[in-house]
Amino acid sequence: MGFDDMTTRFDEEIERRGTHSMKWDMMAARYGVGPEDGIPMWVADMDFRPPDSVQRALQHMLDRGIYGYYGDDAAYLEAIVWWMRTRHGWAVEREWIFTTHGLVNGTALCLQAFTRPGDGVVLFTPVYHAFFRVIRAAGREVVECPLVERDGRMVMDCAAYDAAMTGREKMVVLCSPHNPGGQVWTEAELREVAEFARRHDLILVSDEIHHDLVMPGHRHTVMANAAPGIADRLVMMSATTKTFNLAGGHTGNVIIADGALRKRFAQTLLGLGISANSFGLEMARAAYSPEGAEWVDALCDYLDGNRRLFEEGVRAIPGVRVTPLQATYLEWVDFRGLGMEEAELLRRIEGVAKIAVNHGGTFGAGGAGFQRFNIATRRARVVEAVERLQKAFADVQ
Repeated sequence: MGFDDMTTRFDEEIERRGTHSMKWDMMAARYGVGPEDGIPMWVADMDFRPPDSVQRALQHMLDRGIYGYYGDDAAYLEAIVWWMRTRHGWAVEREWIFTTHGLVNGTALCLQAFTRPGDGVVLFTPVYHAFFRVIRAAGREVVECPLVERDGRMVMDCAAYDAAMTGREKMVVLCSPHNPGGQVWTEAELREVAEFARRHDLILVSDEIHHDLVMPGHRHTVMANAAPGIADRLVMMSATTKTFNLAGGHTGNVIIADGALRKRFAQTLLGLGISANSFGLEMARAAYSPEGAEWVDALCDYLDGNRRLFEEGVRAIPGVRVTPLQATYLEWVDFRGLGMEEAELLRRIEGVAKIAVNHGGTFGAGGAGFQRFNIATRRARVVEAVERLQKAFADVQ
């Protein structure tokens, strides 16, 4: 299937209402935006079907009609090894790979394996809101290290972070590429984080779930390649779920090169009785393939088109700024220049424009005044969302 055919595929209207879709069927309860005329731009999943290779793998399972325990995961592990080598230049060994029920679960398992109740866990904020939830639920303390805006980019102030450390911190979680900011960390920035972890004797968990969703002209570097000297404290996390829109499969990977860390993590998995589900493994194996790679290339090209439309349209609203999207499909929009109270801002976005979005304050320090918009939907819907936003803020133009 060529790029033009795939573009047509991404433009397909797929009815998701009434399908137990969190993104569509829960937005009325969460935001008061009804699915009959609302546009869901909050939950980070896409309104696109996955590659045909995934559909064929699932159909094969259905045709066989037996859903017993999964055994012999060699092909699944080899697919991961192949993908990381060919797409990211990262040499992974099969024995380094653990399978978890997604990467929020992977983060929670890292907390259990490498920290104790009361320990501090460092987050560079604003950052993915689920990190806060699992850290606090595990009885650990969130230590926020706010990112600093500089020339339209969020950067780290490691000197300030050094001064804030108390010695109780045991782990740092990095979101790379960054969510919600949608930016790719440079190799220098990644090395800076690695050195920060080394200075304070922290386990570094690098959540790279968005690492395949990079806009043309940008390049993601895996932390393991940027800072190979910290393997003794590095935990890598990746998944097919964001890349291929397979979030309901709840399958992710924690990849650990260091033997001592692997032993601790393996013991945690064993103690909790966690094993993978066959549907998630089969979808991941089928996705990490040459056909899947072609699909991802076409997807990123399509998302880049959505990005250009969205950013140009929203920037036309005086006082509104958009962080240039380098990776992910999540636009981070700054409404602070309007000088509006949060309630009024949300009345216009959710009440007038009828768009459900993630509120910036849920991403921690530095998020207030921002909103996160998911543009991974057919282009006509992005165009409509922009038109609705412009009308909702017409009086400020």
